Amino acid sequence: MALMISFFSIGKVFILSGNIFFNFKNLKQTKMKLKNIGIIILILGFLFAIAYFVRTNSESSIEYDTTSAYISSIEKMTVVTGKVIPEDEVEIKPQLNGIIDRIFVEEGDTVQNGQLIALIKVVPDERSVYAAQAQVIAAELNVENAERQIKRAEELFAKDIISTQDYEDAKLSFDTAKENLTASKNDLEILRKGSVSGSSTANTNIRATVSGTILEIPVKLGDQVIAANNFNEGTSVAIIADLTKMIFEGQVDEAEVGNLENGMSIIVNMAAIPGEDFDAKLKFVAPKGTEEGGAVQFKIEADITLNEDTFVRAGYSANGSLVINKRNDIMVIPESVLQFDRRTQQPYVEIEISDQKFERKDVTIGLSDGVKVEVLSGIEMSDKIKIWNKTEPIKIEPEESAFDEFEDR
Repeated sequence: MALMISFFSIGKVFILSGNIFFNFKNLKQTKMKLKNIGIIILILGFLFAIAYFVRTNSESSIEYDTTSAYISSIEKMTVVTGKVIPEDEVEIKPQLNGIIDRIFVEEGDTVQNGQLIALIKVVPDERSVYAAQAQVIAAELNVENAERQIKRAEELFAKDIISTQDYEDAKLSFDTAKENLTASKNDLEILRKGSVSGSSTANTNIRATVSGTILEIPVKLGDQVIAANNFNEGTSVAIIADLTKMIFEGQVDEAEVGNLENGMSIIVNMAAIPGEDFDAKLKFVAPKGTEEGGAVQFKIEADITLNEDTFVRAGYSANGSLVINKRNDIMVIPESVLQFDRRTQQPYVEIEISDQKFERKDVTIGLSDGVKVEVLSGIEMSDKIKIWNKTEPIKIEPEESAFDEFEDR
């Protein structure tokens, strides 16, 4: 400040001297030189004053708090969007072609294995009868062959030549062949009944093959249905599923799929059941991804553990939260104290070296959960790290000016 006052004093002296010199010596040229020098000194003094005040005001009077690194654990989680679906869905299809005559259940009904679902009016034709006859003949041949095999197996088993398992396999083949023959004969009888009795139609029952809930009945009265065969998938009369066995199905990004393993725990939340979490276990990760919107996604499935008093409908939208990486007993710092070099993007913190005096320390960081970050190297546990105030902008050090050099001198 004294230096600034000196500038103004010297400038004023030069100007006054110029006036006095002019009055007594009347030397115009010398007067002008002295006045110009005085004006220059005044300008320099004014600029110096501005620089001084700017520099003084730029120095923050804020006192920064400090923190230190500490030992903790970090879990990195990801959220998978998907839906809840039954583990298995069974489509009930007719064994013969016909027309839906009656439907005995509705969507949402609970049915037992073997319960009557619908009645189909079978319209026989010559080709259907011939095909049914051929199936009976083939089934009879299979029974004869299976019977020879079981007799042979009995003899070998009695002599301890074959194992018990081989004998049981032969017996199972024989029983299956007999069941197929019975079914083929029943189908042929239904077709013949319509023709031989003089009736143009015959009826056949459609029954549930599993216990569960009717999810969908995609047919209505009067619809024509087709039996499933090697050339046709057939018409679904009803879709049944056990709603007590549900799975979570979602899509995981390729950047995270490498961290997944079967058996990992997942917390499932459903929009239709707010405030309740369901435990699940990852059981399937697709070996092949699918491209969606320019990103490769991998399908995952997880078994959900449901409460006995909770009813979950098929197709509920859900989110699955799972830990994809975890580190225990590591040195961490709050992520808010971490800074990044604008040119190199090198992470660093500021360490207190004396009262409110800080210096930069580059650090190497590891896992982060968005709140705290692992520090691999660069600082010690005892270091006091500067906490940046949220309302205080990070100051950029001004470049050294000519006035700074002059002041240093």
